[in-house]
Amino acid sequence: MVLIALALMWPTQLLSLAGLLGGNAQASVAQHFRTTEIGWFILVNALVATVVTPFVVKLADFYGKRNVMIVITLLGLVGDIIAALATNYETLLIGRGIAGFYGPIAALAYASVRELFPPKQVGTASGMIGSGIAFVALGGPFLTGWLLDSYGFRGVLWALTIATAIGLLLLLTIVPETPQRVERTQVNWLGGALLGGGAAAFTYGIGKGGEWGWTDTGTLAFILGGLLAVGLYVVTDLRSAHPLFDLTMMSRRTVWTVFLATGLIGATLFGTGVIGQLLMLFPKIPQVSDGLGMTATHAAIIGIPASILILAVGFGTGMALRKVDARLPLGLGALISGIGYLLQRNWHHTDTQLILLGIFSAIAMGMIVSSIPVLIIEAVSPEEQATANGLQGMIQGVFTTVVTQLVYVVLAQHSTVVQGTRFYLDAGYKSAMLLAAGIALLGGLSVLLVPRLRRAEDVEAGAAVTAP
Repeated sequence: MVLIALALMWPTQLLSLAGLLGGNAQASVAQHFRTTEIGWFILVNALVATVVTPFVVKLADFYGKRNVMIVITLLGLVGDIIAALATNYETLLIGRGIAGFYGPIAALAYASVRELFPPKQVGTASGMIGSGIAFVALGGPFLTGWLLDSYGFRGVLWALTIATAIGLLLLLTIVPETPQRVERTQVNWLGGALLGGGAAAFTYGIGKGGEWGWTDTGTLAFILGGLLAVGLYVVTDLRSAHPLFDLTMMSRRTVWTVFLATGLIGATLFGTGVIGQLLMLFPKIPQVSDGLGMTATHAAIIGIPASILILAVGFGTGMALRKVDARLPLGLGALISGIGYLLQRNWHHTDTQLILLGIFSAIAMGMIVSSIPVLIIEAVSPEEQATANGLQGMIQGVFTTVVTQLVYVVLAQHSTVVQGTRFYLDAGYKSAMLLAAGIALLGGLSVLLVPRLRRAEDVEAGAAVTAP
């Protein structure tokens, strides 16, 4: 069982590793291809993942989660190879977009746990998979540093290719097929297109708002059109005989509040990380760029204390969740994250400042990543698990993409463009940190809406007793 959990941890945490490696490679990619649109290096991947998630989850219900995980991993591998071989920025984005098909892997992996593990081990296994991000945080920066400093951004892209291939091998050799299936029915393709397309259009409009103007016709068309499309999806799915998601579960307070809180807090965690990555790795050029000009290896070294702390806090939180209400570490993590960004806004210029204030983000990350999967288990029944993971993952994905877009919009307000590359000034970094703090604190407040839930082990034990 431990081997299966580890095999599921790899493809799940590969998403985190890809985010870390890709985020750290942004500065190098931007300067190599001389683009002012470096944000899309990360965002195109997230947008594709958002669009395909509802279809992937539905197909997993029909054909089995392992089978579908293998297919999307293969697609991710193809995209990684295209990106690694790209000779221009447009081809690079195409590859990154195809790799986005891999995005729903975490939702399927967590849903698989409920089918592959005994009821009493579900919460522990989920916490183990989630806390695996600590190993990414510990080893990922050094891997990035070695690759970037020795082989440039292409070394990073080839490393992602190899990591995806390893994940595919683990799925093929260790992870068994999940037994549950639902009757194959028609798929609400129109609803899925409205949902994914609407989310993508809304996010694109947010990203262009700072460039085009927030009252510009094009900006409003994308934002309002995206919201309208999502609204139409809700109408079509509720009326469909074969909905993509069972949206009726969202009428329960236990579900929608958990999705809101975990989505918003997860988005803060993963959507604002680009601030520190750009700050450390962009060059220091007077009146042009206020980056710290670190090598990737230097950035990894000063991140050692935070990485160790993520591992310790993540493991400790996972163990504590056997007895502690999962709402507590989730809300506390969001609060600590917000305080950390407020402090970092004034102190982010030296190694010592970054090391000390990195403690806040490390504690927050350890608490949050261990709590989110457990709260989802506690909010829904075993039969709803796959749908719930997919829907929550999509909500968090949309929130994360929007938050990331907003970060780039805020950064761009205080930037300069030299030879086709956009560089960011200190005022931009400060404004982005203030935005991150505000979203984190808002996420912390949203936890207050979540009612008390049954502990994960109690939920699984009850399911086992009532099972035929």
